[in-house]
Amino acid sequence: MFTVFIVIIAIIAVLLILIVLVQNSKGGGLTGELGGMGATQMFGVKRTTDLLEQITWGLVGALAILCLVSNLFIGSPQDNAGINSVNVEKANQRSVPAVPTTPAPSTPAPAQQQPAPAQK
Repeated sequence: MFTVFIVIIAIIAVLLILIVLVQNSKGGGLTGELGGMGATQMFGVKRTTDLLEQITWGLVGALAILCLVSNLFIGSPQDNAGINSVNVEKANQRSVPAVPTTPAPSTPAPAQQQPAPAQK
């Protein structure tokens, strides 16, 4: 079910991108793209921007609601769930070899030399 929500969210996001790109920041938008006359007669200048704005807000609302509702369909993580892989199983079965503990060679620290007294 979560996958269905993701697909619907992706479709709405693409539609939202297209609707925003159709709009013109100066208010012309769709009326300028369709040759002006046809869109003006069909929708009217004011109605075109209102329609695109309403579609934009509707898509934004639907996107927000779907994102919030999809959280309900995400399964809760299980304690024993993890990566199921042959390599992970082999790594869990293999034991780590013991590291030999050899003492570090002890060398005496060099004696700090005192500066020679200054001769007069």
